[in-house]
Amino acid sequence: MLEEAEEIGRRVRRARLRLGMPQADLAAALGKTQGWVSKMENGLIELDRVGLLNLVAAELHVHPNDLIGRPYNSSPAENQWQVSAASILRELRRYDLAPVFEGTPRSSGELWGEVTRLHRLRDAAANVAILRVLPDLFREARALAEVSSGHEQEEAYAIYAVCCKFTHTAAHALGHPELIAMAGERAAWSARLSGDPVLPAVADWMRVWDMWATADWSDAVTLSDKALAGIQRDYERGEPLAVRAWGTLQLRAAVSSARGGRTSETEDRIAHARAAADRIGEYTGPPVYDRHSLTFSPGNVHIHAISVALELGKHDSALEIDRRTGPELVAVLPNSRRGHHHMDLARAWLWEGNRDKALTELETAERTAPQLIRNHPIARSTLRSIVYAERSSTREKLRRMSDRFRLDG
Repeated sequence: MLEEAEEIGRRVRRARLRLGMPQADLAAALGKTQGWVSKMENGLIELDRVGLLNLVAAELHVHPNDLIGRPYNSSPAENQWQVSAASILRELRRYDLAPVFEGTPRSSGELWGEVTRLHRLRDAAANVAILRVLPDLFREARALAEVSSGHEQEEAYAIYAVCCKFTHTAAHALGHPELIAMAGERAAWSARLSGDPVLPAVADWMRVWDMWATADWSDAVTLSDKALAGIQRDYERGEPLAVRAWGTLQLRAAVSSARGGRTSETEDRIAHARAAADRIGEYTGPPVYDRHSLTFSPGNVHIHAISVALELGKHDSALEIDRRTGPELVAVLPNSRRGHHHMDLARAWLWEGNRDKALTELETAERTAPQLIRNHPIARSTLRSIVYAERSSTREKLRRMSDRFRLDG
């Protein structure tokens, strides 16, 4: 892992030379100096923001995974998730063919119970376990859609669409671009057939995420606004699932704006999301099942506010936001969100120059969501930076002590 930064730099250089692009041209496109590009290609500068990594990849016309080497090399046991991914791809490819399913599929109510199990796995950031469950659930949901009609058929397609969302999230976490793309396409298809007024907006929410890979920040904001318009009326009426989706889409737009360097719009989007979270807190009706698996809350807005501050390069603002917000907001979030939050704080403390606190936060992130953190390029970049800094510090201390002891004399 300590050699990853050098290898990433070499991949950047190879992709740049393949295009016949001088360092100066890449530097101009990134808003950096030629010296910065040179240091990055030599492994001396980390691509420590997702927006920056994606922008470099977009300028070189490659996928970000091509630069960082995801999926990361690991043991055969740790690569078994790719078997499940291949099975899911097979199901998604044959989406409009008669499903291969023996027996009678269960009712939509029973299948929603299986989806609830996926919610729990998602909250625990157990992405490998999610992929193992999905092939059979895709087959059964598609079989139910084939043999049913009316509302039951629409619910079958809704289940299929939500399974696409779980696939999409897990594939992003593990690094499988083909599965990400196909899950997004099938989500849009099944959402249209579901009769669920919010699901098409959820499918667009997924597409926004995919646009980040090619650094299409403006298009991502435009698509977010399209999805928001589609559920605006239900949001204004206070429909709980629409309010949840509306707030989540505002957070997507906030991240997109931050990565595009649009500070004012980023702040506006966070404010809109905070207003949606307040509306959820004011809801007094019967419990609402989060069938779309959009975990949205004041705590979620809080951790996004920190994340976008970091994307804007404002680590001091990120730390201040964290200081003035009660820890109970984060404590109630699922492991997947809390792990990402502590990873962001590790980055903020590293930029602050406090490696001890950075390492403590990174350790907390890993304990909270180990699969997510160990496979996240920013977590790996943060750890590399800590290790390199510690090595440099130790070398300097030894040099000074050597001078004092006159070992070279």
